[in-house]
Amino acid sequence: MSIRSLVGGQYRPMFDDDIAMIHEAMLELLWEVGVRVEHREALEIFEAHGCRVDFDKRIVQIPEHVLTRALATAPREFTLHAKTPEFDVNVNLDDVYTIGGSSALAVLDLDGVRRSATHRDLIDLTRLLDALENLHIMHALVVPQDIPQPGFDRRLFATVVANTRRNYYSQGQGAQSIREQIDMAAVVQGSVEAVRRAPIFTIVCCLISPLVQTGERVEEIIECAKWGIPVYIEVDSMAGSTTPITVAGTVVEECANVLCGVTLAQLVNPGAPCIFAIASGIANPTNLDYSGAAPETALIHAATAQMAHFYKLPFQGGTGIDATLPDAQAGYERALQVLTCALAGVNFIHLSLGMMEQMLLAGYEQCVIDDEILGAAFRIVRGFEVTPEAIALDVLKSIGPGGNVLAEPHTVKHLRQQVWIPRVTNRDRWDTWMSRGGLDMRQRANVRAREILGADREPIITPEQEAELERMAVSFQQQAALRL
Repeated sequence: MSIRSLVGGQYRPMFDDDIAMIHEAMLELLWEVGVRVEHREALEIFEAHGCRVDFDKRIVQIPEHVLTRALATAPREFTLHAKTPEFDVNVNLDDVYTIGGSSALAVLDLDGVRRSATHRDLIDLTRLLDALENLHIMHALVVPQDIPQPGFDRRLFATVVANTRRNYYSQGQGAQSIREQIDMAAVVQGSVEAVRRAPIFTIVCCLISPLVQTGERVEEIIECAKWGIPVYIEVDSMAGSTTPITVAGTVVEECANVLCGVTLAQLVNPGAPCIFAIASGIANPTNLDYSGAAPETALIHAATAQMAHFYKLPFQGGTGIDATLPDAQAGYERALQVLTCALAGVNFIHLSLGMMEQMLLAGYEQCVIDDEILGAAFRIVRGFEVTPEAIALDVLKSIGPGGNVLAEPHTVKHLRQQVWIPRVTNRDRWDTWMSRGGLDMRQRANVRAREILGADREPIITPEQEAELERMAVSFQQQAALRL
């Protein structure tokens, strides 16, 4: 089951004049206001390359020529490597891929119980996601609450890498964490140099809106750039709270914040692979909570995708949904979200499987349902061909008025290429559906998840590698705790 490319970008909510206005506003914001960068070395790097730096206030103001030079070196095409080539992701500005959910603290398990996430859940959810057709890049869907939290990212690394064949979307806790994850990847890849050539993991660095980059995240950007580890430079704005309530105002802040991080990476190592990333949402006017499933959130993602591509950067977008159960609300929220993102050309649809309750909850059944939704959405995005073979005029002439094409060779030849076949969607009428148990979609997803988790499968890495990763992770966690 290798990764198939899918071209998005059919939906563009902004015209060229709109993009130009956003860009000019972003340039003015970067130069006249700047970004607070809470890291001395980074401030020195910016100053050495022509930026205006206030070291006391830790403010960096970036002139247009410095930004332009940095963007010129940021690659628009590169590879996110997996353990085997069939799961490599070829990054460009056109293709659409998915990334799993991220860092939920609770799970809705297969017995219908909402509880704190455990290390066993991390193993099982990673195995479940790895078996799903429409998951391309793996993330840690939960942060287990039964493990020590200092250095938790190293424990996540060891667990996820042992249970997926896909590229791992990792996170860090400063520069030391990045170096230790490189050492852990070397256990699987054979050497540190092999990791440098083709790392099987990436790092996400989440910046703070509005216009703040903490020292720990900046350390990670610098370290990733030095090693050539692809980095998702992400800002998580909340329109109406941390950024203007208007879509356009939020997009301006996102661009200024993320492009400051991209500039830093390029100043450290021209050509360092960077991905423009957001997980932005809106402030719910009724309670000021974050809403990832609001239609305005989808508009923010579509517009930001246009801006990222204007800067010739691949783009990651996506958020969790607001629903608290795998119900009708969860279905329509996820469907609108992923279809909008795919049509808008979001290159990496993040948090696209399993995430609910404003990114606090991971659901086993929801993983399976989301995979189904993604399959249907991608079929729509893929579109259809208009060719003499597809028009099938000879078939229409052959069957004539009142005929049917069921037995035609043309139907047999094109059926599987033309028709998406679901796994857990019911297409039977009432009597047939009842004769097969009368299960609703959540129940069918439960059965499917249990089948996947109950099946035998070959180990992803050797037992020796898995044991060494676990030993290293525990050791790194202990050292991280001592540094606190």
